[in-house]
Order: sequence, then C-alpha cells, then structure tokens
Amino acid sequence: MKAQCRGLAEALGLDYSFKDVRFRFPWTWLPEPMLAADPFSKLVHDGPSLAEPWPDVAITLGSRCAPIGVAMKRRSAGRVTAIHVQSPGVPAAWLDAVVAPWHDGLKGANVIETVAALHHVTSAKLEAARSQWASVFSGLKRPLVAVMLGGSNGWRRFRMTRAAVARLAADLNRLSQSGCGIALTPSRRTDAHAAASLRAAVTAVGGYAWDGTGENPYLGMLACADAVVVTEDSVSMTSEAISTGKPVFVAELEGRSGRIAAFQSEMQRRGLTRPFAGEFAEWRYTPPDDTAQAAAVLRSRFGWG
Repeated sequence: MKAQCRGLAEALGLDYSFKDVRFRFPWTWLPEPMLAADPFSKLVHDGPSLAEPWPDVAITLGSRCAPIGVAMKRRSAGRVTAIHVQSPGVPAAWLDAVVAPWHDGLKGANVIETVAALHHVTSAKLEAARSQWASVFSGLKRPLVAVMLGGSNGWRRFRMTRAAVARLAADLNRLSQSGCGIALTPSRRTDAHAAASLRAAVTAVGGYAWDGTGENPYLGMLACADAVVVTEDSVSMTSEAISTGKPVFVAELEGRSGRIAAFQSEMQRRGLTRPFAGEFAEWRYTPPDDTAQAAAVLRSRFGWG
C-alpha cells in the first residue's frame, strides 16, 4: 500500500510523509460510510496526529482510510485535495479523485482507471539498483530469474500452503536444472515455514536467497534479472514486475480471489505474464505506465505544473 502511495506522490512531484492509522474496535468491523462523520475520533490513541495545518493533498489507500481524506477535505473547507487509490468504500463523489485499477469495477466522473496497480518502480530507480546489486548476482547462472514471494492473504483468498510451497520448490528446481540462475526474496506476508523451505530449495541449487538481514534486494533483483516469477496473490508485485518489460511468470497458490484472479487473467490476456511451470521463456511487450499516466491526468485536472 505504501509503495502505491509513494509512487503516485513521487510521480506528482510532491513533498510527502506517511501517517499509518488504525481504527479501534468496533469500527474495524463496521462499513466505511459509518466512519465518515468523524473518523479521527475512531482511531487508536497511539495513532499519528491528524490535525491542522492540513496538507495541500491527502492521498489515502485502503477503503477504511478513504473517510480520513474526506474528513480532511471537509474540515479544511475544501482546501485539501483528497485523492484515494483503489476502491474507496464510500461514494467516489465524496473525493476529488479516485485512482483505481479496472478490476475494482469502479466508474465515475472523477475515477481514473488503471490497467495495473500504481507503484514506485521507475527506470531511474532500477538503474541505481542495478549498480548497487550487480556484484551480488554476478556469480549466478544466466538467464537469471528473480523470484518474488507473497503469501497468504486471508482464508477466503490465496493461501501459501505446504503443498503450494512444495510445488513451487519443485518448479524452481526444474528451472535450475534447465540452466537458469535463481535469486529469491520473501515479503512481509511470507510465513516463516514457506520462506525457510524455499530459501533452502534455492540455495541447494546454487541460487541466491535473501535471509532477511540487511537491505532487501527486491529492486536489485528486478533490475538485474532476465525474468521474474511472482506469486499470484500480489497485484502490486505483479504490477511492479511487468513495469520492467521483462518476462513475468505467475506462480499458482491455493485458493482463489475473484478480483485478483480477474487481474491475473487480464495480464495474461494482454501478453504481459504467463503461468509459471518451471520453464524459462522470452517474449516482448510494452509495459503499462499507469503511475505516470495517472499523475499526468491529475496534474491536468487540478492545474498542477
């Protein structure tokens, strides 16, 4: 979520800071419109200060945060430009703009629809990461495949079960046997068992696996790899991977999410990704540039230079 907000703020050229908020019980379980009257009073006490002076622009993400942007706009007598990323859970007309991927199914005069998720990966950042991390991956076989692990995202959605981990480990072994190098990094949602099992599988075939210490090589892997494997649970990682223009393979997990499945199906239909089955392939495509395009629409709409 932060990566999406950061990407949009940077594309707009804004000076920005993050404020992480948490709602207290029972507001965590109630519909978003019920938060809109006074969302600040419903936050946990150790949350950040949300008070005057108000920002010029408030970018929120996560449906429960949309009422906070709405409240800032109201309390500032309309001086705050309230922008929400993804479906807001409240009427889009309450906000100045909503930037949402097409699979959210959101329509409206102030809705900017994107193909993939917003992100902060840019060619300049990839070039800097390539310089920083090239020596780390220089000893690995080519073509080099970066493996980005997500994780379980709810019992009704995708689950990184032991069976899914075993299948991915077998596919990575097959990939290595075909002559590919492998570099792997988990994310915050990757559970300890899955991370340990897949790290062991990758190091056993002479690959690189981040152990969680020091800086995460995520950007370096995107920059230095010849192809990318992402687990299907993450729209954000898939969006960041396809922004490189490199072959992107999607590894299957257990379970299903209608929205995420629709997104992944569309990415395959557009020729941006392919299912991962332990084999390497090359293809070309024009990567979407949703973050820059959304920022251009916002600058034009609000007269920002």
